[in-house]
Amino acid sequence: MIFINPKTDYAFKKIFGSSESKEILISFLNALIYEGNPTIQDLEIINQNLPRQLESLKDTYLDVTAKLDDDTLVIIEILVLNVQYSGNRVLYNAATTYAFQLQRGEGYRMLKPLIALTITDFEMFRNSPNLISRFVYKEVKSNLKYPEDAMNLVFIELPKFHKEASQLETLTDKWIYFMKYARILSEVPETIDSVPEIHKAFDLANQARLSREEVEVLERREQFIHDQQGVIIKAVEEARQAARQERIRKETLAIARQLLSQLDNATIAQVTGLSVEDVQNLRSTTS
Repeated sequence: MIFINPKTDYAFKKIFGSSESKEILISFLNALIYEGNPTIQDLEIINQNLPRQLESLKDTYLDVTAKLDDDTLVIIEILVLNVQYSGNRVLYNAATTYAFQLQRGEGYRMLKPLIALTITDFEMFRNSPNLISRFVYKEVKSNLKYPEDAMNLVFIELPKFHKEASQLETLTDKWIYFMKYARILSEVPETIDSVPEIHKAFDLANQARLSREEVEVLERREQFIHDQQGVIIKAVEEARQAARQERIRKETLAIARQLLSQLDNATIAQVTGLSVEDVQNLRSTTS
């Protein structure tokens, strides 16, 4: 079997945001937000339409929105590209969704809590070993939690998950394994197939269920993401190379500066690899 990649927007909505996805999404959210506890008993998937077939950077951020049985809103996004200001985007989407709950004339008491669940295909918090990170509003010194539990940010960083199929124990482990590895599996591991909702998720992710047009859309989106990742990697490497060159130049200038009182410009240039003009400029600014 070939499974579609749940880290692409079209596939993610197919699996978690369609009319068939309610029980799947309940299990998924209980696993990732509530540590596998059956906290959510019911929910309503708000945006059941598949994303537009436009290939743009915006389309690499994937989302499903649901309203839980206690009226809490949950937005789910997947960040597949480590672009600048990704964190700002998460905050913007959370704040916008929270504010847009109110209709004209409605009071603030009508606002319901919001949970922003973000799954990243890169390490967002490099200084933290945590696979799952949770952020809430707290007072800086006393750690006092803000009285209104308005917005919670939950992050899952897929590169920090390293368990094999045989090591999966919790419902949380099994869903994260699905998100990270479904695309490269040819069959469903027994350790997770026993969960009915994950079994159904794999069934929805079976590429054989899709039309030729849907497969083409998915292939274009995956190719777009692959191309953008290549652009980002190249830009990062160029920035690192420029930084290395700048560091070497500074070190070379420091050596040349120490030799100014001992050698002439031509000799310093020969020793350091600088041009005679560079050495002369250095001598002029130093004297």
